[in-house]
Amino acid sequence: MDTMIDNKTKKIWKKRLQEEVDAAFLYKTLSELVRDEKKKSLYEKLSSIEKKHVNVWLEHLKKNSIPAGKLIPTVKARLLSKFSKKYGPSFLNKMMLMEESSEVKSYLNLYKNSNSSQTKDIALRLAKDSASHAQSLMTSSGAQSEPWHTAESGGLLRNVVYGFNDGLTANFGLIAGVIGAAAHPHIILISGIAGMIADALSMGSSGYLAAVSEKEVYEHEKAMEAEEIKLMPELETEELALIYEAKGIARDEALKRASEIMQNPEQALEDKMHEELGLAERSISPLTEGWVTGLSTAIGALIPIFPFFFFEGSIAIWSSFIISMLSHFLVGAARSFFTGRGIFRSGFDMFIVGFGVAAVGYVIGDLILKFLM
Repeated sequence: MDTMIDNKTKKIWKKRLQEEVDAAFLYKTLSELVRDEKKKSLYEKLSSIEKKHVNVWLEHLKKNSIPAGKLIPTVKARLLSKFSKKYGPSFLNKMMLMEESSEVKSYLNLYKNSNSSQTKDIALRLAKDSASHAQSLMTSSGAQSEPWHTAESGGLLRNVVYGFNDGLTANFGLIAGVIGAAAHPHIILISGIAGMIADALSMGSSGYLAAVSEKEVYEHEKAMEAEEIKLMPELETEELALIYEAKGIARDEALKRASEIMQNPEQALEDKMHEELGLAERSISPLTEGWVTGLSTAIGALIPIFPFFFFEGSIAIWSSFIISMLSHFLVGAARSFFTGRGIFRSGFDMFIVGFGVAAVGYVIGDLILKFLM
């Protein structure tokens, strides 16, 4: 039994348990939705393995006298299930691929940072399982490279959500400040439009420059791949063999070549980076990154000023406040699908941020007005 377990460690263990509960539930949902017997069998198998992971964590918590709590799917998982039952399993399959990818990183970090040999054993075993699950999901969806190396973590959709969030929050604060300064309606509208354009250009150029800076991402992925070669040599050998096999090499020869290359970690790392990850070829282009981020920022920034195109006075102000606060909650909830946080907690946190930005902006505008008068 581990001694002196701090609250942070307990929360991490419970979070890992909850993730396994959600995964088992969502794989079961996928198995019920697909018609292809091979995919149905795959999802049922994955659901069964996730239930075994649940039992692993339950046993670990029990040994350390930590109550597990209720083992029910989160609101986020239930919403994903309902969405998939209505619109089909494609989105959920992609989300599960992202979740498995995230778990590989989480378990590798837990392995490296834990002081408990028992926890290390669990983390390494489940990291391998999650990597295997992600590989199975990739095969079923036609993907080719390890998804936990995807730098975009959601790609263009993530850029849209975060750009929208930035434009909404920044322009909402600006509009609140101008309102606090008791400006005329046309001044509020002009200020909002100017803020929208400036923020969109700023975010767009930042997105472009971030995409150009791929070298840092590449180095990070290289370090991670080296860690995986060290910790999961069997899985990495199998993956390298599959790459060679896909190039037309016979199965036995592919396995032999992969095994030989894995004897030289530096050569194996070079082959994996070149043959498997292909980061440069799979990256979103800087121009695409820039205009998608800039456009989504502009759309988010338009929301606080939209009512001022049609109304004046208190109607415009309150309409702007209501739709902006609602939008903050919704975009916060949307961010939870990339951050892994609870959907309501993430939405509420963003709601509070929006309110705080508006309050600060209004007070500053009011103070400036009083100072000038």
